[in-house]
Amino acid sequence: MKLFATLYTDEDVSVLVATLLRSRGFNVTTSLEQGMLGKSDQNQLIYTAKSDRCLLTHNRVDFEQLHLEYMAKKRNHSGIIIVPQKSPHEIAQRVSILLDTLTADEIFNQLLYV
Repeated sequence: MKLFATLYTDEDVSVLVATLLRSRGFNVTTSLEQGMLGKSDQNQLIYTAKSDRCLLTHNRVDFEQLHLEYMAKKRNHSGIIIVPQKSPHEIAQRVSILLDTLTADEIFNQLLYV
C-alpha cells in the first residue's frame, strides 16, 4: 500500500506550483527537471506511469481521452489530476487538499478534477 502520492507537473503547469507543493512537504518533479519538455501527452503519461507519479495538468481534453484509452486497454497509470488555469498559489492549495485527503492507492488509475 502506498500512502502518499508523488507528483509530476507537465509543461503547462507553472514550476511555481511544484515549488509551492514541495514547501508543503510533497514529492514533486516537473517535466523540465525530467527532460520531458516538448514530449507528447502520451509520452508524458507513459513516463508518469513508469515512475509511479501522478500527473498534474491543465490539459483536460487530451488527458481525458488518454485516460479513457488506458482504461479500455486495461493499462494502468498513477492518476491524472486536472487543474483549471488559476494562480499557482490557488492550484497548490487545491492540490494539497486533495493529496491530504486521498492516498496514492486511491488516486491510482483515477482522473480527478480540482
